[in-house]
Amino acid sequence: MMETGETQVSEADGSRAYWLLRGMSGAISLPGLILISSFVGFAALAKAAGVTAAQAVFMTGVVWALPSKVVLVGAVAAGVSLPAVALGVTLSAIRLMPMAMALIPELRSERTPRWVLYALAHCVAVTSWVLALERLKDVPRPLRTTYYAGLGFTLIGMNMIVVAVVYALADSLPAPISAALLMLTPMYFVTSLWGSAREQAGHVAMILGVVLGPLFHILVPDGDLLAAGLVGGGAAYGWHRARRAIAP
Repeated sequence: MMETGETQVSEADGSRAYWLLRGMSGAISLPGLILISSFVGFAALAKAAGVTAAQAVFMTGVVWALPSKVVLVGAVAAGVSLPAVALGVTLSAIRLMPMAMALIPELRSERTPRWVLYALAHCVAVTSWVLALERLKDVPRPLRTTYYAGLGFTLIGMNMIVVAVVYALADSLPAPISAALLMLTPMYFVTSLWGSAREQAGHVAMILGVVLGPLFHILVPDGDLLAAGLVGGGAAYGWHRARRAIAP
């Protein structure tokens, strides 16, 4: 038997090293490979925006969530002021708070140190969150932080390497391939958001966003994304409430 805080874990449950390796191997999955493909696109985007290789790799490790990095690179390329950039990245990252709040109770035990939870919260993003919620039920609770550390930090490390390699090779790639790489990031967002939507209202909001985005880009080019999000999201929410009200 092995002491693990308030409870003990039998040898049949495995050691911390075993569950750490299980988490690391869990990063090598279809969702993980899709995430890697999106970071291929991010590396090409960062280089096209004038971000250095060191900055792109540093952003991958420190900011981690891909939408926030895309907002950051886009704002830097557009010459936006630092306070505005910070606000944009913060607003993009707010969506991760309810994800972290849902995941942390599944990770912690009675004696889990807070600093461990704070460190693991850095790994929260769509891919790691979905994979963790699918697999944590099969992990002994005292070892769940170990498993998630292996999963989350492996995803971060792999994508830091991918960004460095793709950035170095970007100049040698033909222009059509570079353009295709840039499209991997929005394609990843669209497919992952569509697949993870739990309500039809999410699908309605995405369809409205696709339709309204080009329209608002013509009408209010400086606030097209915000306008499309507010109008499309508000309309989808209204449709969802109306549908629930008339449902038997």
